[in-house]
Amino acid sequence: MSGYVADPGERQHPLGELTSLCTGDGSLSLHSSCFDEAFHSSAGALAEAKAKFVAPAQITRFRSGTPLRVLDVCVGLGYNSAALMAELPLQGAPDLQWWGLELDPRPLTLALQHHGFSTLWPAHVLERLQALRDHGHWTDASGGGGGGGGGGGRMLWGDARTQLKQLPKGWAVDLILMDAFSPGRCPELWSEEFLAALAAQLAPGGRLLTYSRAAAVRASLRRAGLELRSLLPAPGQRQEWSSGTLAERHAASSPLANHGPGWQPLSLMEEEHLSTRAAIAYRDPTGQETALMIHQRRQAEQQACPWESTSSWQRRWAPFTRPQAGT
Repeated sequence: MSGYVADPGERQHPLGELTSLCTGDGSLSLHSSCFDEAFHSSAGALAEAKAKFVAPAQITRFRSGTPLRVLDVCVGLGYNSAALMAELPLQGAPDLQWWGLELDPRPLTLALQHHGFSTLWPAHVLERLQALRDHGHWTDASGGGGGGGGGGGRMLWGDARTQLKQLPKGWAVDLILMDAFSPGRCPELWSEEFLAALAAQLAPGGRLLTYSRAAAVRASLRRAGLELRSLLPAPGQRQEWSSGTLAERHAASSPLANHGPGWQPLSLMEEEHLSTRAAIAYRDPTGQETALMIHQRRQAEQQACPWESTSSWQRRWAPFTRPQAGT
């Protein structure tokens, strides 16, 4: 743990004190005192962005002159979107239309003040991140990767539950990068209602990508009509039964493959996980409830539920299961 520590006056900020961390691949991350959680896995912030968000996005599906609509939920330091932009070709890229939801501007500001972070990105990507920090938007005539067409992006600051409603009406999303703090720490952004609202934004063939493998999250996404796949571990990450979730809205013209770059089907073990009490949803019917209220409602529902306990499921599948956040 090293680097920046927020001054005491910043404790009033929504993420509390932010402390810089160096992850396993040398890339910068932060720890939030409010959520008592790091923004990324210790294996590597950059490696995680590439493995869990860029690879399964399959951005080569999007051709020059066509739109690529991306919604980044909880932008944080900006790794996921920056890594995605960096993979787009300089010539012949799709036209990137980007929206970001973020509660606190400090993580992006701190990242851009860090020399190591800034040197990771091509000039046009860095310019966009700086424009988001300084102006909350960027507009260019150079397309998604720096050449052709046109593109732009806009940040919506504040509670994502509220700001999601500010997206353009009828705006159908190709990719949702869902990177909120874990369900156990931030259930507000993993509720049945919020995940359903995200799913409703997806175009046919649109994908929601997240590091979360929590049964409650997956069950909510499936009830929202999305098809699920299990993400494989990022390079350097410890080998676990899953490293996240790909959820896609069905498109008859191009059904989702069982296997792809960074994903595989849910195993029998994972399917059975969705029939345990861990799969009870986080519920936030008003879209304004606190984490404590959401947890209390879920715990009461779990206690009254006749489904199998998560501990029983873990014992049955030992040694393949490990405890996970959000169950």
